[in-house]
Amino acid sequence: MTRTRVGGLVQRLEDEFTVVTYDRRGLSRSTIHDPSRPVTMATHADDAHRLLAAVTSAPAHMLGCSMGAVIGLHLAVEHPGQLDTLIAHEPVAPWLLAAGDRAAHLCELEHCQQVFRAEGWQAALAPMARTLGINPADQDVEPGVRLPSITAERAADFGYFLGHDFTAVREDRLDVAALRRSTVRTIPAAGHTTPPHVFDRKCATELARLLATDVAVFAGGHNGNMTHPGAYATRVRALITGDQAA
Repeated sequence: MTRTRVGGLVQRLEDEFTVVTYDRRGLSRSTIHDPSRPVTMATHADDAHRLLAAVTSAPAHMLGCSMGAVIGLHLAVEHPGQLDTLIAHEPVAPWLLAAGDRAAHLCELEHCQQVFRAEGWQAALAPMARTLGINPADQDVEPGVRLPSITAERAADFGYFLGHDFTAVREDRLDVAALRRSTVRTIPAAGHTTPPHVFDRKCATELARLLATDVAVFAGGHNGNMTHPGAYATRVRALITGDQAA
């Protein structure tokens, strides 16, 4: 996610927390010198590690959504001292899945990229949305919420996401035994409306199985942080503080 997509959520959390957001490498303000060079998930995780080190010496609470959740899982293994709590919302992590599901969903991701390369990012949005369990034509939103329009910056972000970040997701690996041993309090999470059979929901389920815990359910679907910022912020606050009555 980029900082422009989570403004409503940030506004509802910053009265209680110091909130740090950033644009992942290759997106929006975070430009790269050579777009032809691949950026791995390990590089993205190192970026997050360096950012956290620059702003605090204390363990942070991290909300990671989709690819951000995978970056958080890398931090939980490689730099566990930097995190207190990680809320991993629908991580796009094929390595969490059993072989059959992993192969099927890797094919889905590859198909999205093939459509993007042949027809452009707009044509690839439909298969991408299906893969993630999103119905753009019927997204429930909280009262007063207006979803961001497609600007030139967002169009460029979609292009980079499909052309580069999908490759990083497909090629990523992480030691699940090391993740299980991590001292970080990791909370698998998923959206209420995300279908149970889709890629990202299965990853959340398998992460919960790995960690012997439950999936924390949030309002909305894969993009619930945008569509339901109020309910989402309430759930984040409750999970961090332990106030499950909130």
